[in-house]
Amino acid sequence: MAEGKSEGSISLKIELTLLSPFQLNDQLTLTNRIVMAPMTRSMANDQLVATKEMAAYYARRSAVGLLISEGTVIRRDGYGYPNVPGIYTQQQIDGWKRVTEAVHKNDGKIFAQLWHVGRVSHPIYLGGELPVAPSAVPLKGILSRRKDLEYGMPRALALSEIPMIVEAFAEAGANAIQAGFDGIEIHGANGYLVDQFLHHNTNRRKDNYGGSIENMARFAIEVVKAISDEIGPQRVGVRLSPGAYHYIEPDERDPEVFKYLLQQLNLLEIAYVHTGIFDDSMQFDYLSGTATSFLREHYTGTVIGCGSYTIESAAQAIANGEFDLIAIGRLLIANPNLVEKIRAGKELIPYDKAMLKTLH
Repeated sequence: MAEGKSEGSISLKIELTLLSPFQLNDQLTLTNRIVMAPMTRSMANDQLVATKEMAAYYARRSAVGLLISEGTVIRRDGYGYPNVPGIYTQQQIDGWKRVTEAVHKNDGKIFAQLWHVGRVSHPIYLGGELPVAPSAVPLKGILSRRKDLEYGMPRALALSEIPMIVEAFAEAGANAIQAGFDGIEIHGANGYLVDQFLHHNTNRRKDNYGGSIENMARFAIEVVKAISDEIGPQRVGVRLSPGAYHYIEPDERDPEVFKYLLQQLNLLEIAYVHTGIFDDSMQFDYLSGTATSFLREHYTGTVIGCGSYTIESAAQAIANGEFDLIAIGRLLIANPNLVEKIRAGKELIPYDKAMLKTLH
């Protein structure tokens, strides 16, 4: 570190903590402990194809240990936001190749986050069809980015349809590797389809995918296993929200489902589990703490913390053993050269929502 740095600059201790290499597993070693959190930017074209501007956006941030892409739709009925990318057509795969090549040119590593929104959609996005979900439980509220529309009632998936969605996740995993990604993250958080199966509020099924904790966790486990069989478990991560807070109402029975799921994930040797939450200071009575502390307690592998951490608080949490890697979102929008700034001890530019208008 250079001498004479201004007050408030990033300390040597923080630099050593965050910029130390991390061995994720036998196949992947990260150059540092900073992960770019998945962030929906809605900048793909009308065919849900990643653009050259997106390639440049990810490449500018490729000095972080691991980039996780924005949520990437696995099949047509998984779509619920305008201009988000997909990975189920050859054109979409080719668009993502442009992104991964740009990242790898800078010696970066990138995972694709695989996404099905389930009931968090509307017929306007689905050719007039109802969104699908574990159960026909209405979602209250106004569509993000479409303030003139309400979500409404989804259609419960037939038992025979569920294996087809599991297969679509597996195919999307294979497509991601074809597109050059280093691995994938299953979006099992934030109230979307996988998460909907894991919470009592949204899963009221009475068949093999509902009722008992084993049945409620079945869909998530089948998705993890199907993708792992396709690309290998060491290239598979999972994002989870054990505390219901976004699109889902809390239920004190939910933690038992997540405890069982995490026990099963411990046996599968996947790459990591990642907290899906916007503010990890939130306390959940039925989790006896935060979402990340719950994951750390019940999952023995690598944990990625996320949720409104500062550089300083993230470094301290890693030093305390609260998690192993930190996923950063807004600060990486404001500071694409975040790693370089930490290394040089420079002040960081604060995030401003006006920055969301472009792929800075």
